[in-house]
Amino acid sequence: MITADAGYSNARCAPKYDRKSELKGFDDTKAGVKGLVDSGITKIPRIFIHDQLKLSNSRSGDSEFIIPIIDLDGVNKDAISRAKIVKQVQNACQNWGFFQIVNHGIPVSILDEMIDGVIGFHEQDTEVKKKFYTRDYQKRKVLYNTNFDFYVAPAANWRDTLSCVMAPNPPDPEELPEVCRDIIVDHAKKTTELALTLFELISEALGLNANRLKDMDCAEGLFLLGHYYPACPEPELTMGTDSHADSSFLTVLLQDRLGGLQVLHENEWVNVTPIHGALVVNLGDMMQLISNGKFKSVNHRVLAKDVGPRVSVACFFRSHFQSEKARRYGPINELLSEENPPIYKEITVKEYLSHSYSIGLDGTSPLDHFKL
Repeated sequence: MITADAGYSNARCAPKYDRKSELKGFDDTKAGVKGLVDSGITKIPRIFIHDQLKLSNSRSGDSEFIIPIIDLDGVNKDAISRAKIVKQVQNACQNWGFFQIVNHGIPVSILDEMIDGVIGFHEQDTEVKKKFYTRDYQKRKVLYNTNFDFYVAPAANWRDTLSCVMAPNPPDPEELPEVCRDIIVDHAKKTTELALTLFELISEALGLNANRLKDMDCAEGLFLLGHYYPACPEPELTMGTDSHADSSFLTVLLQDRLGGLQVLHENEWVNVTPIHGALVVNLGDMMQLISNGKFKSVNHRVLAKDVGPRVSVACFFRSHFQSEKARRYGPINELLSEENPPIYKEITVKEYLSHSYSIGLDGTSPLDHFKL
């Protein structure tokens, strides 16, 4: 366990800073950011300190913009109601890449239990958690660590994460943490059912058959992340999650009531205000690729806070490293023309992930690497 406050202060001032050794020293504890907080630190380690110019860039989120909120009530009621919802989805996907949904069909009790389950995992005895701590994303379906890009990012984020590959080949139940096993399975099942409806609406919003994206296996994979952001003693020096766009076709996010999520819209950081019982939906890079840029995958981030923990559960709909399929995805033919030629190459999800994981959350778009 790393506990010495003075040691971190000295590391900040040391003329020779061995970042690699400090990263490894932290990682070897397998206690995560929560372990630092439990140890009573009052100064954050240098590995978590971010570039101050980036941090000063409109940190407040005091924008007048408001994320679209779409009511899904009546989505399967009649053609008129559905067409109205499709139009709202189209506007949100073209202009924002983000929206919140209400009346989505998942009981609030399930959402609350899922948040409690993530808290239960991260706040259980450290020795129990340690058996899940690894960075082997290629082989392990269930794991926990601090930042997937810990060794490649310019600075670490103030966040621990439980990661679970839930589809297409889910883990054996005993591979999931006992403290949140049942609710993870239940939440994944219900969120997948919702995602199938969302993929239909997005297909129609693109002017395609309702089943087009589902037939392309866009909903086949599910990668579930349970994020835990402990209270930070120096939140002005770090980030909960750096600015980035998601790797998915579609992400369905459950956030608690603490807030901190911001979306970049028209060069302004806009707060995604938590609504109890609502879910946040955003498009990922793979959706921007197959829509040939018609629908947007936008940058977002999470601020570090001096209160917490903040907890969120992100369901990424895409395959992962373990997928046996190697389907190639490129811009959908029906969306192309002489006036709108393809702007991206055909790639596999694994190719995208390999590149994305190699650069980490450095503020650049992995999609740029695959432009024609």
